[in-house]
Amino acid sequence: MKIAILGSGLMGAKLGRLWAASGHEVTFAYSRSPAKLQRLATETGGRAASVQEAVTGADAVLLAVHWSRVGDVLEQAGDLAGLLVLNCCVPLDDSDSEIVVGGTTSGAEELARLRPEARWVACFNTSPSESFASVFVAKGQGEPPHLLIYGDDAGAKRDAAPLIRAIGFEPLDAGGLRTGRFAEPFAMVTAELAYAQPGGAALTYRFHKRRA
Repeated sequence: MKIAILGSGLMGAKLGRLWAASGHEVTFAYSRSPAKLQRLATETGGRAASVQEAVTGADAVLLAVHWSRVGDVLEQAGDLAGLLVLNCCVPLDDSDSEIVVGGTTSGAEELARLRPEARWVACFNTSPSESFASVFVAKGQGEPPHLLIYGDDAGAKRDAAPLIRAIGFEPLDAGGLRTGRFAEPFAMVTAELAYAQPGGAALTYRFHKRRA
């Protein structure tokens, strides 16, 4: 699959590397440092490109930029009509300490309003990127950790599932985009557990429904 990675921070770089290791063709775009994009492309056997070049011909897009940059990157990406877009953004302020959208809407819903013709799936935003490498290495060994996935397009969620399993997670369908109103604050809980509590940042989780 051809995957356009929009954003070269922790999420974009780590997922791009692991998808490339799984045999996918990755293109890195959108960074303050063109040299960083080129380095990622060289490391993965992929390529560096402009946002428009990356999304043209892509089978899937990963949106992995800070919330403050969403408007800019979407303007460069165009309408994204018909494209599967995996969104891992949490709508945080510049200090990354407060959610700036919530209550009656969510970041996931606002993105869908901005680009209604894209096939939006929210995922990877509730698991710290520090867990990805170890989850990838442990693929096929015991029960995989869950990854929350939500969106209004059932077909898009089905198409996103193999990309999630390629990293080593098991997608857990958490409903429609409206779930973002609760999942985005939950992402802050996982960040607290990963970064502020003892034990390291490679946090994973798995939910179980217990029988009476």
